[in-house]
Parts: sequence; structure tokens; C-alpha cells
Amino acid sequence: MHPSRPARSERETKKFCWLLTVVGMAAALCGLHPALAADELAEVMQLRQQGQFAAAIAKADQFLLSHPKDAQMRFAKAAILAETRRAPEAISAFESLTQDFPDLAEPYNNLAALYASAGDYPKARAALEQALRLKPGYAIAHENLGDLYAALAAQAYATALKLDPTLAGVEGKLAQVRQLTKPVAAASAGAASR
Repeated sequence: MHPSRPARSERETKKFCWLLTVVGMAAALCGLHPALAADELAEVMQLRQQGQFAAAIAKADQFLLSHPKDAQMRFAKAAILAETRRAPEAISAFESLTQDFPDLAEPYNNLAALYASAGDYPKARAALEQALRLKPGYAIAHENLGDLYAALAAQAYATALKLDPTLAGVEGKLAQVRQLTKPVAAASAGAASR
């Protein structure tokens, strides 16, 4: 599954610039100087890209002490927690974001990636469905939901074969779905590292 994450590629750099614009608007609404919020977020993201995860989290924590409701910084911190395989903390951070900002789809998508990587498919599906209710055009969430359904199909076919190994055609279906979900398993396993 693909979590929503901070920018890295050229395409994602454009998204990051858009995010900084959103940060500026949100900061202005909260009475925070937009340049300060954008600068702080940019520093955290730079530390992250340099692999200085502890420093990035510390910088985010420092900023969040005085701006605890800053959604972008909280999202960045949660994504770094996931990337550093601190899934329980990342889940808690993303869940907190969904409570404080229930209209944001991205935290739900990231929660789904974390839930799926832990094998909790019902929670992953619920999170993705919520993300898509909030943002019907969210392509990554649609892709992730498809990946999740494929993983569920593989699980169901494997159970069917365990219960009755003589079922015609199930072995072939299982092989096809497992082939399809190989990238899903790798992405889910790496979801906490993005």
C-alpha cells in the first residue's frame, strides 16, 4: 500500500510546494506567520531526506510545543514515525490527526497502510473507505483499496484450500492473486518506512 508521504520525486516536489501553500494558508488562519511554518516544515523534511530521523522528529516536536494544532507538521512527524518503523506511535499520531482534522483524507490513507502492514485488513478497509468518502478523487486511496481487496482475496483463497484442497480452480486463483499482491506485500511491509 502507498501511504501519503512527504515529497521526494520531481512530481512529488510539486505536491510539496502545494503543501507549503496550504501550510501558509493554515498558518495564516491560526495567526502563525506563514513563512515560519513553511520554514520549520522544510527543515524537518530536509532532515528526513538526509536520514536524520531523530533530529527531524525532535525539530517537529519543538515546533509542535508552541503550535500543537499544526496539521502539516503533525502529519510530517507521523510519516517519519512510520518511516522509522515506529508503527504504534505513527498509528497514534495519525489517529489523533483524524480526530482533530476529520475532513483530511491523507491521515486515513496512512493509517490504512499501517493497519494493512500489521495484517489488520478490516481496519485498513474502514480507513480507506473513510478517506474516499472525504476525497472521492483520491487515486492513491483507490489503488490501496484495490490492493487491499487483492490481499483479502488471497487470504480467502488460501483458507478455502485449507478447508477443502480438492476445490477446482482455487489453487490457480490463489497463485494469480499472490502474483498480483507481491508488490502489495512489499509496499505494505515498507509502509512504515515511507
